Amino acid sequence: MTRIGFHASHEQIEPRALLEAVALAEEIGFTDAMGSDHFAPWSEEQGESAFSFAWMGAALERAKSMLIGQVHAPGQRIHPAISAQAIATLEAMNPGRYWVALGSGENLNERITGDPWPPKEVRNARLRECVDVIRAMLAGEEVTHDGLVRVDHARLWTRPDAPPPVLATAVTPETAAWAAEWADGLITVNQSDEKLRRVSDAYRDAGGRGDVLVQIHVSWAHTEQEALDSAFHEWRTNVFAPPLCWDLDSPRAFAQAAAHVRPDDVRASVVVTDSADHVVESVGRMLDTGYDGAYIHHVPVEQRPFLEQVAPRILAAFTERAEPAGAVPMGARA
Repeated sequence: MTRIGFHASHEQIEPRALLEAVALAEEIGFTDAMGSDHFAPWSEEQGESAFSFAWMGAALERAKSMLIGQVHAPGQRIHPAISAQAIATLEAMNPGRYWVALGSGENLNERITGDPWPPKEVRNARLRECVDVIRAMLAGEEVTHDGLVRVDHARLWTRPDAPPPVLATAVTPETAAWAAEWADGLITVNQSDEKLRRVSDAYRDAGGRGDVLVQIHVSWAHTEQEALDSAFHEWRTNVFAPPLCWDLDSPRAFAQAAAHVRPDDVRASVVVTDSADHVVESVGRMLDTGYDGAYIHHVPVEQRPFLEQVAPRILAAFTERAEPAGAVPMGARA
């Protein structure tokens, strides 16, 4: 079943306005939303980065019929025991309406602790330890662990009746295959059709369970030039492939890296168009590379025109395959 969700961009929109956008998305017909846990935006032009766990609680209360989840990187900036506590609290207050997707993080956010930024293989190993800690605590165990993360007799006193789905994030086939052993589903970001298919195939071929989802960046406006201008202004610092995007350490560093990015370069990362039909076609094409659902991120800051004029067309195009509101999002609950 295809799931079409709304992406709430904490790095671009201040939290009160973002709550209004999610409420409007629910009114228009979205049954799902997601956000990301960042400490900093990718550019000073984006200029926001509210604490996503606090915002999630408000959003789940505001949009009472929606499933809402987030991407989160435990292990350096946030200790996995605190991650488990936050995850458990959100699910306990909103049974069946929350999910989390865990990733190994970005230097942009994690460096604030002052600890060194580890290489990718160490970050993956640390994430795997965090997954085990979080799952054990959600299951009611008292956890003591001494490894890349350290935990001393941590127990959750407030737990949901059932833990929420714990997904993985991945942008490469290698990470997707590795995540298949522990994740309840997978979410990635839009790339070329070939790369998207390689990620989805790698996860499934390695035995991955649950839904495979893609976040799709869209810049729509009444003229294509306006759409391109907005995409370039907001997203030119988000066009870099790994490992550069993982390792840059500040919005200023991203700006320096983007100094030679040309407006048309953003088209590789963003669907830039003045046509709602083009948006629908692009979403369908990416879904056809092996994905069970998509979360739509409208890159320009102003969300209302897109939600009112384009989003209904997206929902209508895929509604016959859409799941009803309140369904478990990723095909698996632990």
